[in-house]
Amino acid sequence: MSTSTTAAPKRATHPVDEMLPPQKLAIYGLQHVMAFYAGAVIVPILLAGAIGLNDDQLIHLINADLFTCGIASILQSVGIWKIGVRLPLLQGVTFTAVTPMIIIGLDNGGGADSLVYIYGAVIVAGLFTLLIAPLFSQLVRFFPPVVTGTVITIIGITLIPVAAFDAGGGQFAFFNPDLVPANLKFGSYTNLALAAFTILVILALTRFTRGFVQTIAVLAGLVIGTVVAAMVSDGSGGKVAEFGAVGGADWIGFTGPFHFGAPKFAVVPILLMIVVMLITAVETTGDVYATGQIVEKPIAKRDIAAALRADGLATFLGGVMNSFPYTCFAENVGLVRLTQVKSRWVVATAGGIMILLGLLPKAGAIVASIPSSVLGGAALVMFGTVAAVGIQTLGRVDFKNHRNVIVVAVSVAIAMIPVGLPQVDGTSAFLVELPKNVQAFLNSGITTGSIAAILLNLMLNYFGGKPDHVAGEVTRADIAELNQMPRAEFVRLVAPAYQGEVGIAEVVADRRPYSDANAVRAAMQDELFSLSTEQQTELMRSYPTLAGEDMLSVDHTDRSFVDQAAAGLTFLGEEEQGAFAEVNVAYREKFGFPLIVAARELSSEQVLEQAWQRLDNSPRQEHAAALLEIAKIANHRLADVVEDTTPMGSTRSATLQRIH
Repeated sequence: MSTSTTAAPKRATHPVDEMLPPQKLAIYGLQHVMAFYAGAVIVPILLAGAIGLNDDQLIHLINADLFTCGIASILQSVGIWKIGVRLPLLQGVTFTAVTPMIIIGLDNGGGADSLVYIYGAVIVAGLFTLLIAPLFSQLVRFFPPVVTGTVITIIGITLIPVAAFDAGGGQFAFFNPDLVPANLKFGSYTNLALAAFTILVILALTRFTRGFVQTIAVLAGLVIGTVVAAMVSDGSGGKVAEFGAVGGADWIGFTGPFHFGAPKFAVVPILLMIVVMLITAVETTGDVYATGQIVEKPIAKRDIAAALRADGLATFLGGVMNSFPYTCFAENVGLVRLTQVKSRWVVATAGGIMILLGLLPKAGAIVASIPSSVLGGAALVMFGTVAAVGIQTLGRVDFKNHRNVIVVAVSVAIAMIPVGLPQVDGTSAFLVELPKNVQAFLNSGITTGSIAAILLNLMLNYFGGKPDHVAGEVTRADIAELNQMPRAEFVRLVAPAYQGEVGIAEVVADRRPYSDANAVRAAMQDELFSLSTEQQTELMRSYPTLAGEDMLSVDHTDRSFVDQAAAGLTFLGEEEQGAFAEVNVAYREKFGFPLIVAARELSSEQVLEQAWQRLDNSPRQEHAAALLEIAKIANHRLADVVEDTTPMGSTRSATLQRIH
């Protein structure tokens, strides 16, 4: 008698966890570093100039900053224990801390001696963030798409002026026109032409190349732009991009812990820095949600807590290693969306490169030779991409509810005040009459807009009673109405969440009452996953073909039409229609049921990409993946008819998404 064993099906690796070949990791990681570099070094440059540090002290700050940035990025992307969100999120010094640190430095005499007060405050604020991370993560229910979409959009649009400054020649050229060569004056034809050329290179590579070259379009734009800049005159006998500083830089340079002396702890600086970290916690939350949407991983409370713990620990290390407070860098979120390279190991590699740059000043000098105009051109593309991710998130918001319109409108307007008005000594003209500490808090459009979005959502959607409905709008039932309505009415309302007649709504109706809408969804998912394999397969076969011809004759109020229209699948071009027809045939031939994707969360390109990826699954894997998509579709459809009080997506759904 012989026995045989069947190997357990291999779990599909999520793109976030995919380990790419070393050469790709190195190139993609370098792309992140080059896109990030200007933002990484600007904080120590601004601080040094404001509190009166000399060039040697500034070099120590830059090296320490890069070294700690690398550690922080590895901590966030790779993670240890419950620290680090394990997403492709690169860490950098938060701009929110610049003005408070300058205030602390000047209040304590300026110069290198004042740095110890800054570092004392940074160390305590880092520990504070590490400790409050679990508590802050419990507030996730107050970050529905209307808040996260607004925050992400604000992050993108408020960073665009930063990119524009670089594209015009940089802030130094703007504020010191007499100290720069003729061709490098702010807004010169040379600067604008180089910025435009860099954008055109990125656009051309994105449009006319495929595969690996397309994914490094930003890096290629920076390299090609710098090469061209090295051949363009600066108007004073030199070139726009020069590498003379590389020869004079040291090969090895390490700034050890407490280089400027033992930290000193004072109450006011500590409180000021804690406020900074609370603000950055909001920014980090927005960045985590943005990245989660880009890489198609749901974000749970534990993810927010893990990201904030990494922020806290990195900030603590920053105080020890002569650096500053750290947060997720929105600049690189845009790069992930632009390239669609989702592996967190790319960011971990970027972290390793930054550690190397922190130890090798000569290598850092090469990167520092990239002209501001070239960096600005690339940054305009990336920051605009961040804003586009926010707009995509807002596409899931019910704007028939006028309160949501007000949340977005007022928050964006408030965020634009510090950005849109002239600056007076680094502070918006709108704020110059306010106390310095208040200026430090309100001078960031990301800060003011994010806080406004959170508070307005609480005021209007949580504590403002039931919203008014416009004429013709479907009125959604709240949980009290759902618990009290007759069984037949409950079934009529809830059953369309699934495509076929499978009896789930009847079972869920008999389990009432429920505490909230999330409990209803959880009960429905329990029943879905409890069906027999045959019943589940029959349910899958009842779903219509994605981007199929049958959608042309379906009423526009049909749930399937609404689902597919959200991703643009009902008005595809001829080429895209052909691509969907091809993948649909291949999928049905392999698995025996139509391709099922929760299209409301994706674009048509993302749906098609996911379809081809899932063709590599085994039948058992794909059965589970399709079941998960059905659960996600049901969540959206239920939200159409039931008022929600908690974030969409249950813990079980999030867990399954991580597996598949």
